[in-house]
Amino acid sequence: MKAATIRDVAQRADVSVASVSRVLNGAGPVTEATRAKVLEAADALQYVPHSGARSLSTSRTQTIGVILPDLYGEFFSELIRGMDIAARSVGYHLIVSSSHDDAEEASAAIRSMRGRVDGLIVLSPHLDAANLAAGLAGRTPILLMNGGADANRPSIVVDNHGGAVQAVEHLIATGRRRIAHISGPTGNLEAETRLAGYLEAMARAGLPTTVVEGSFTQTSGHDAGLALASGDVKPDAVFAGNDIMAVGAMLALQDAGFRVPEDVAIVGFDDVPIASLVRPALTTLRIQIAETGRSALERVVRLINAAGEAVADTACEVVRPELVVRPSSQSATSQTKPSGGRLRADADTASLKGENS
Repeated sequence: MKAATIRDVAQRADVSVASVSRVLNGAGPVTEATRAKVLEAADALQYVPHSGARSLSTSRTQTIGVILPDLYGEFFSELIRGMDIAARSVGYHLIVSSSHDDAEEASAAIRSMRGRVDGLIVLSPHLDAANLAAGLAGRTPILLMNGGADANRPSIVVDNHGGAVQAVEHLIATGRRRIAHISGPTGNLEAETRLAGYLEAMARAGLPTTVVEGSFTQTSGHDAGLALASGDVKPDAVFAGNDIMAVGAMLALQDAGFRVPEDVAIVGFDDVPIASLVRPALTTLRIQIAETGRSALERVVRLINAAGEAVADTACEVVRPELVVRPSSQSATSQTKPSGGRLRADADTASLKGENS
């Protein structure tokens, strides 16, 4: 059966094509009686608006492009989930692509989307790539995420430094003193800022530092955990640059005979869904990933709607992480008594396997 056209809807409703267009696009005044007739006709004919034709008449595609460093992992799936829910609620759809953490691939993705999307959300943990993305966008409204604070462009960044300081201060408060950090890769802005927060908090407390570089993957976290377990100085706590590395490190340390949290406490960053599911559940810095995605989508829609206005949105929105304490960072000097529900001090829980007294 031939698909119904806008003219078929107009003929069935006994109104003009312009009236049908105003009703379906939500633009322009129409009476309630006309609206009801058009919607009834469209429903009866199972009419589906042609997106290409509609974009020609409205200069809008009702589509937003999202470029991520990677498509793999719980962080990105949660972020896209939040964006998608928000997009559907305002009549938009997403086109998602990955830069594979490469500036040239990010450039190619942006070029491929120009003219096909009304706005762009670009996640880039590299400052040069973020600047390049903004330059390539042309007149397309663009929102940068996780690319560092920039007073001249609309952006959303996480307070990675403050979150890292919270993590270290929490571990110190539980009695830990040999706190190691598993960092993200060199050149990644988020990794470097979290590392800087760790180093600052440790320096303020007068504590020695141990840093093992990872790559924000579970495998790299596992490798780092093995390296820490076999080192000369055994850590009594690990702050990992993200939850996935924290989970990898936890598994490696447990396999090496360390008890979590009795021998070594572990803290991650992001609060991806798996953080609450591993055992012991992971203490982490929550950044409300899906909510941040929703906020980003709503903001880029506002940028689209405000295009051409004299006062442009150039604000840098900062997301403040929230420390979520779970069993993986239980106090080094207390643990739950087997019966009665009271807490007891236990000096043995402060010692680490292989440590000389």
